[in-house]
Amino acid sequence: MRGKLQITNLKLKIFLCVLCVLCGEISLHAAALDRDAFTFTAYDLRAQVVPGDQTFEARGHITLRNDSPSPQRFISLQISSTLDWKSIKIAGKPVAYTTGSYNTDIDHTGSVSEAIVTLTKAIAPKSTVELEIAYSGTIPSDATRLTRIGAPAETAARADWDQIGEAFTGVRGVGYVCWYPVAMNAASLSDGSEVSATLGAWKERHAASTFRLTLVVASDNLVATNGRLLGEKARVTADGPVHERNYEFSPMGLAPPTFTIGDYTELSRPAINVMHLPGHQAGAQEYQLAAEKLLPTISDWFGPPRERVVVVELPEGYALFESGATLFTPLAVPGRQAVEVVIAHQLAHACLNSPRLWIAEGLAHFAQALVREQQEGRKAALAYLQPFLAPLAEAERQARSTGVANSPPAEGEPLVRATDEIYFRGKAMFVWWMLRDMVGNDALQHALHQYRAADDKEPTYVQRLVETASHRKLEQFFDDWVYRDRGLPDFRIDSVFPRQTLPEPGPVIVTVTVQNDGDAGAEVPVIIPVGEKGEAVQRLQVPAHAKASTRLETPAIPAEVVVNDGSVPESDVSNNVFTLKK
Repeated sequence: MRGKLQITNLKLKIFLCVLCVLCGEISLHAAALDRDAFTFTAYDLRAQVVPGDQTFEARGHITLRNDSPSPQRFISLQISSTLDWKSIKIAGKPVAYTTGSYNTDIDHTGSVSEAIVTLTKAIAPKSTVELEIAYSGTIPSDATRLTRIGAPAETAARADWDQIGEAFTGVRGVGYVCWYPVAMNAASLSDGSEVSATLGAWKERHAASTFRLTLVVASDNLVATNGRLLGEKARVTADGPVHERNYEFSPMGLAPPTFTIGDYTELSRPAINVMHLPGHQAGAQEYQLAAEKLLPTISDWFGPPRERVVVVELPEGYALFESGATLFTPLAVPGRQAVEVVIAHQLAHACLNSPRLWIAEGLAHFAQALVREQQEGRKAALAYLQPFLAPLAEAERQARSTGVANSPPAEGEPLVRATDEIYFRGKAMFVWWMLRDMVGNDALQHALHQYRAADDKEPTYVQRLVETASHRKLEQFFDDWVYRDRGLPDFRIDSVFPRQTLPEPGPVIVTVTVQNDGDAGAEVPVIIPVGEKGEAVQRLQVPAHAKASTRLETPAIPAEVVVNDGSVPESDVSNNVFTLKK
């Protein structure tokens, strides 16, 4: 009995020793793991989709480059939590890896299946490693990340519509479903714009990465993607038809590789292809007509199209998803004007491509504002801008707040390297609109026609294009709004002095002084309503924490003077009107 007890105690000691070693190894992994160390420079995957049973199976090769300043022995590979790792190899030989669940809202399930690969030899900075990978599982409808922060189940399902299913298959990439490997630190939707910023940084880092996909689908239905079709072939098996299509998402750009499978019919025109579901040809034709109507206007601004716009129909009620020149959307959009505003975004992407988020997305939203102006005038365009203002003002306030009294403002998020959608969509749109107001249509159009993504190698490239076209120095504007995040201006009218000219009743000369209490300067319109005759308007450059004055001529002493018509984003718009005493 005593001997058995000694043997048992020995086994327990051995078990505890092994456990300590494992715990030490896990702790070492956790301490050494840098999820941002590697950039995925190339994907070459073969994926098989069986809509009938929701299954997804992928294998292939990925190339990673160590972009950190130190050698790396550990690699993080993350896929959706409903997928399982099957094998990871280097040069045909299995490598050691551990797997576990990692909570993050970059996937619709709210977590990913993470493999931590242990390399036998550390990868030096700027060196690459190629991994052979295999994984499989299902991609069901799942909106966990939204429902756990309080979103109603039905609303959440319409936003996170990704799934492989017999009736509908639609799978977006990272940020929705990690159907291909990625690596990044956890981000939570409950923490403001953390997910948007994390994904924005990932997309910018991987803008030049290549992605090749062989998609094998056990279905006769058409496949629609935001990639380029290289070739296809079909065969018939005992289980039914199988279609094999080769796609290229190169460079990956700013749009996650996405595919849908459905009972689509394709309507094709020179400017646009529309993939619509049965019975929805009329809706498809609305998009075709809108694209063909707007193409001359968008081309005037951004140059001729480099690719076709593609519109892919989603089931009714699903949230639209724009991906470069491809739009996934329900077709039942209310009204021709609404369709035109929507499709202007994709037309802009089709005409001008940029690896910089603030240029690519800012210009696409700017194009939508231009269309609203074409439809109903400047006030309609400015109304389109306004919903972007409140989130931007709040983001700037939070970004620049230090929480310490009397301390200088913190550095925010410069537009040139912005990864938060509030900045690279909303603020960038305002910046392009302000530039247009400052230099005029012709100069800005000429600058945009000269833009070449391959030549955009430094932040000042766009500034030089616009300065050359407009013959105007814009360094201070770009410094305040693009290269640095100085927050927003805050304009108020400091004084108004009307002077009646002689002989009476001659025109009134009104001298207006504007104070800017913000940290960013801007050129802002000063406006005096003059009744049925419209408005007297003068543009005025007001530097940060400074005053500037201008003179306007009116037929009579005005009742009020307004600074800013909504074209310049401000931190406070409640003090823009000055009422004169009678």
